[in-house]
Amino acid sequence: MKIALIQMDVKIGEPEVNFAHAQRLVEQAAAGKPDLIVLPEMWNTGYALEQAKELADVDGRRTRELFSRLARDCQSTIVAGSVLYRDSQADEITNTMLVFNRQGQEVVQYNKLHLFRLMDEHLYLTAGNSVQGFELDGVRFGVMICYDLRFPQLSRKLVQQGAKVLINVAQWPTARVDHWQTLLQARAIENQSYMIAVNRCGESRGTAFPGSSMVIDPWGEVLLVGESAEKIYHLDIDLDRVDEIRKRIPVFDDQRFDIY
Repeated sequence: MKIALIQMDVKIGEPEVNFAHAQRLVEQAAAGKPDLIVLPEMWNTGYALEQAKELADVDGRRTRELFSRLARDCQSTIVAGSVLYRDSQADEITNTMLVFNRQGQEVVQYNKLHLFRLMDEHLYLTAGNSVQGFELDGVRFGVMICYDLRFPQLSRKLVQQGAKVLINVAQWPTARVDHWQTLLQARAIENQSYMIAVNRCGESRGTAFPGSSMVIDPWGEVLLVGESAEKIYHLDIDLDRVDEIRKRIPVFDDQRFDIY
């Protein structure tokens, strides 16, 4: 399977700039004819949470219109990172991932489960209450957003639901990049699944972001570590490797849910 990771910079509080930039990058990524394109977390606004009511994409209309069309035009499934999203009926703001298949149909709306207090998400956003995934070419993918990575229960739940590939989209800072890389590798090894992780790069209000987007195979082998600059990464992954590794060490057969 061919995948494309869009490691992009984000202009905080400037959705007009970010939407135009994201569209250009997706169109560039599509030139490689990937099966899957992935963007980072909160690419539409950055962490301008104090302006959330003003800047959030109302009912995701703009994101849906653009990425549904891009997915059809590119003939790729697109994980549209996550966006600052305002639900007009519930009067709630969420950190929301939308995924569109090759036909432009929406197949996932996932609201971030674990809100990150260090970035004041809990003061402005409503947490999600369900796990989400999607099918691509007969393979199950599970999705997470940034801080979700620190909760191994979520990734195991996604795998129990059939996921062979886990995707994490993030704005993970340089100050904790070692945690990012270690946790991603751990999630891949313990779940014997591919881990695709797309992080932003650049700087925002004094916080540096390292890029360091990663792809890790189900044995824990690191296939890609992104650099610190904005870049599109293309990679082929062998999905048969998941079943191979799971047969080699049958951790799922040996789980003790009667104890834990």
